Amino acid sequence: MTTIGFIGLGIMGGPMAANLVRAGYDVIGFDLGAERLAKLREDGGRAATSLPEAVGEADIVITMLPDSPDVEAVALGEDGVIAAVKPGTLYIDMSSIAPLTARRVAEAGAAAGVRTLDAPVSGGEPGAIGGTLSIMVGGSDADFEAARPVFEALGKTIVHVGGAGAGQTVKAANQLVVGGTYALVAEALVLLEASGVDGKRGLDVLAGGLAASRILELKRQTMVDREFTPGFRIDLHHKDMGIVQSAARAAEVSLPMAGLVAQLIASARAQGYGTLDHSALLKVIENLSGRSEG
Repeated sequence: MTTIGFIGLGIMGGPMAANLVRAGYDVIGFDLGAERLAKLREDGGRAATSLPEAVGEADIVITMLPDSPDVEAVALGEDGVIAAVKPGTLYIDMSSIAPLTARRVAEAGAAAGVRTLDAPVSGGEPGAIGGTLSIMVGGSDADFEAARPVFEALGKTIVHVGGAGAGQTVKAANQLVVGGTYALVAEALVLLEASGVDGKRGLDVLAGGLAASRILELKRQTMVDREFTPGFRIDLHHKDMGIVQSAARAAEVSLPMAGLVAQLIASARAQGYGTLDHSALLKVIENLSGRSEG
């Protein structure tokens, strides 16, 4: 049985680890939250009391962490993943982080004889629970093929997009499109309702035409209902838009729409909506038009 050390058992990592257990892997998890470790035990996994304990004998290590500094600390620290694993271990970081950080981890891994992949995901908590995530993978062909069975237990769309850091670049592009689409759907809904048109019916039409999108498919009713229970929080999308802007500077390209989307998301966070779903961009657009419902 392949042993997987899984670090980070939060909203995304917890259900992902559970899916790996169900797929027949021996999963040893570590997280700073005791309740998250207890949940992994309930799901059939094993709970470690330290990071080295979780990864020391693992064949594969997965990290699912909030941001680049967290990954740098966990991957590159004195008692981190690369220092603690056996040579030849496959280390897959599935966090959403800066491409530069992913390349640093890959370089450190290569120097230590550790194989690395950056494999961020899209699909939010529902995708993590259902095992239907989209996974964009950066790294070598051989390491991607070695990891494919693991990815197939976690997602449905699995694409090797290039070398180290490429997965994170594709994830940044994904978050740009998602954020921009939410902003446009929000503006469309505000326009419809302010013009006396039933918002639900209007969005139903849009969802059946050229304007159709996955966001309109899944989120139009909750946006009409102003139901913003987080599947993916504004706070995290704010972080991701910082990654988009940093990647744009590194690539020396101008992305004016990215700047606007980043400012709208920053405004949502500043207005106290950081813990809400990213569809809460609707509240920002309503506030700009003086149509806030409170």
